[in-house]
Formats: sequence, structure tokens, C-alpha cells
Amino acid sequence: MAHAWNEFKLRISINTPVEKVYKAWATPAGLESWFLRKALILAPGDTGDGRAGGDPIKKGDAYEWWWHGHYDLSHKGAILDANGKDQFRFSFSLDCPVTISLYRECDETIVELRESDMPADEEKVVKHYLSDLQGWVFYLTNLKSVLEGGIDLRNRKRELKNVINS
Repeated sequence: MAHAWNEFKLRISINTPVEKVYKAWATPAGLESWFLRKALILAPGDTGDGRAGGDPIKKGDAYEWWWHGHYDLSHKGAILDANGKDQFRFSFSLDCPVTISLYRECDETIVELRESDMPADEEKVVKHYLSDLQGWVFYLTNLKSVLEGGIDLRNRKRELKNVINS
């Protein structure tokens, strides 16, 4: 049986309400609490400072994101869907869509992340599929840690390089 290298799906359970998890994905302040060093979210036509920290991110917004540990690197993309409650979708590396679905299962909130439409040639599989998968495993774990216990696992030391938590 051949593996489908053009997508992956990850799930993590978090013991917190769906609404709180959604805000962690769909507000600039939420994203910065567990994922990003800075999240600039621009509404269509906005060329200024972007949405305020607690403002909801909306479908059609553009973004530029910066991470700890990668101070010379940013990523630009688009918000493809944001329904205000349990679905959030954005373009990510190589413009591949990432879909976040939130739902309850066994009295916990499930965060299901699906990255799809990835190129499947061998060179890009190694670089894209494996590196994105590794990154998402860490960041989903950090999301759980921040929301359940308030502990942020990200490396914030500029001089510390090549660690999985940045």
C-alpha cells in the first residue's frame, strides 16, 4: 500500500472549551501566545498596522508571520476560511492549505490539523512534508501546553539554533 505524500492529518486533544482553542488560532494575540513571535493580520485593503491582538481574523485577510528562532524569516499567506467558531483555514508553505477543525470528543476538544495539496516529488517530500509535519507536531503540543497549563515550550533565545522548539 502506497503512502499519500500530498497531505497529512494530525489530531490532539486539549482539555479546554472549543471557543478558547478557536481564539488561539483566529486572533493575532492568540497565535502569538503559542505559535508566533508576531502575527500581522491585514484586512483586505489595509496597509497599516493590521488587526488588533484580540480582533477576530476573517476570511480574505492576508497575513505575515514571524517565529522565534527564525528572526530573519517571515511567511506571507492568506486566510481562506474563518467561521468564527470551529473552522480555520489558511495558505501555508508552498501555498498549501492548512485546515483546522475543532470538535468535542470524549469530553475534550480535538484540534484536527490537515495540510493538503502538497507537491509529491521526492525532493519536496523530504523538505516540505517532513519538516512541516515535525513543526506542526511541536506547535500542537505547545498549544496544548499553553492552554492547559500556561507553559510555553518555545525557544526564545536568539543565539540558540537548530532546536525543534523554535
